[in-house]
Amino acid sequence: MNIVVLERHSVGTDVSVEEFNNYGNVTIHNNTSTPEEVIERVKDADIIIANKAPLNESTLRDANNLKLICELATGFDNVDINYCKSRGIQVSNVVDYSTDAVAQHTFALLFYVLEKLRHYDDYVKSGEYASQSRFSNFDKAFTEIAGKTWGIIGLGHIGQKVAKIATAFGCRVITYSVTKKADTGFFKDKDTGYEYEYVSFDDFLKQSDIVSIHCPLSDLTRGLMNYEAFLKMKPASILINVARGPVVVDADLKRALDENLIGAAGLDVTSTEPMKPENPLSKFMDSDRLIITPHLAWASVEARGRCVSETAKNIKAFIEGEKRNVVWE
Repeated sequence: MNIVVLERHSVGTDVSVEEFNNYGNVTIHNNTSTPEEVIERVKDADIIIANKAPLNESTLRDANNLKLICELATGFDNVDINYCKSRGIQVSNVVDYSTDAVAQHTFALLFYVLEKLRHYDDYVKSGEYASQSRFSNFDKAFTEIAGKTWGIIGLGHIGQKVAKIATAFGCRVITYSVTKKADTGFFKDKDTGYEYEYVSFDDFLKQSDIVSIHCPLSDLTRGLMNYEAFLKMKPASILINVARGPVVVDADLKRALDENLIGAAGLDVTSTEPMKPENPLSKFMDSDRLIITPHLAWASVEARGRCVSETAKNIKAFIEGEKRNVVWE
């Protein structure tokens, strides 16, 4: 088997990909971004391992030996599934490998803005704390999350993990789903027995002190958090997005922060990645109210290692005639 890795750097050079060598002749490319690069690099491939590289009719038409595409990720937006079906090319992804990492980062973003950590770290390191006479400083007030209402969009594996942690902190958790009616009652966590109420979008926005986004990007979720939505939120509310950037309209979020419609936001994703210099959010410099990280919520060392290992297992299963994490039948 000729195995071509198109984006080795997508899992980081500190994580080994030696496992792939067990299943064929491996050719590694650190990054592949243009269609022209894809066409040239996959023409003799039996198996492609990719993340964001475009895999469609125009880039795969000369890959006559191609049998399997393995996504080094859960998402497969870069793959034309219908074309792969027409060619009999199996597509496999990796599921539930980054749940703990993304849930952890959700709370890291929250506490950074909630407790004004940038301000207080700067205060100490500037020497101001050492020069004051009192033992403490709390000039910028912060609150507890116990007793607050935490709203979750997307109760998949990550959303459920966040809900459990939020509940442990003493939050009331509610949820909104773009595919369910608000009157569908409660979501019951089978492991804990916790119940989370489904509410309408208006009620969700009006009630939530914290909103965290964990849903896939679709026609129903694209632009869901726009200016009209921010108008309905509490002035002190905090928005966290660790899902997909286009669920939030960046320009509308910038406007909402400027107009104090919401208290703060923590983002791991933006509308384009990498973030473009002209993105309005790049001009909002108050780190007490906005933190942006470069799509790293998923990327703990452990999660990246699991991503590679699970991809190797997908290849092994395919060679042995088994279907594992196949995204279409």
